[in-house]
Amino acid sequence: QVRLVESGGGLVQPGGSLRLSCTASGIIVKVNEMGWYRQAPGKDRELVAYVTSGRGANVADFVKGRFTVSGDNANSSVYLQMNSLTPDDTAVYYCYANVIAMSDLIPLLKDYWGRGTQVTVSS
Repeated sequence: QVRLVESGGGLVQPGGSLRLSCTASGIIVKVNEMGWYRQAPGKDRELVAYVTSGRGANVADFVKGRFTVSGDNANSSVYLQMNSLTPDDTAVYYCYANVIAMSDLIPLLKDYWGRGTQVTVSS
C-alpha cells in the first residue's frame, strides 16, 4: 500500500509564499507522475501542477509565473513552490501520485491521493 503525506500548508498574507511537500511511502517500483490538485470551497477540484518522469514539469496557466513544481523520483517526492499568493489561491491542496508499487508481491499501476493540506491566503 502506498501512502502520501503532504506538508507545508498554512495561513499566509497576500503576496506571500508557501512551499508544499509530498512524499510517497511504500514499496514503490516506479514513479510515473506526481503532482498537485486543489479544491476551493464550492468549486471543483482542479489540476495545479505535475511532474512526469522523463518529461518534465507542467503548471496550469492560472498559476504560471507564480508556482513552480519539482520532483525527486529517488525519494518519491514532489514539491510545489507557491509565490505571490492571492486569496484566490485559498484551497485544500491534494497531492497525487501515479506509481507502480508492489501489492502482495505483484506490481500494480495505480493512482494514490494524499489527504490534503489547507492553504489560506488572507490578510
